Amino acid sequence: MNQIDFDDFLRVDIRKGTVVNAEPFPEARKPAIKLWVDFGDALGIRKSSAQITKHYTPEGVIGKDVMAVINFPPRQIGKFMSEVLVLGVPDETGEVVLLTPDHPVPDGGRLF
Repeated sequence: MNQIDFDDFLRVDIRKGTVVNAEPFPEARKPAIKLWVDFGDALGIRKSSAQITKHYTPEGVIGKDVMAVINFPPRQIGKFMSEVLVLGVPDETGEVVLLTPDHPVPDGGRLF
């Protein structure tokens, strides 16, 4: 494992958001869901393509709190521009489980 220093960690801007819209993304090479995540007034709504179809549906993820890296450059995924990287960890079979705070926190709150 490569070690980083604290300043490297501070450069990664991870924020809490709430999924406000979600749609299937059948054009993606791997099964995915298009997400629109609200990061509060200062940051607004950002889009993401997430390969989370094993545990989540578009309808079921609306209103869910998520954590995301917001300072990566946008990435074109097919005809969809993904602006943030929603974070998750693999379950026992390698499928994504979304990271979420276990208490209510404001949208836009930064991980520290």
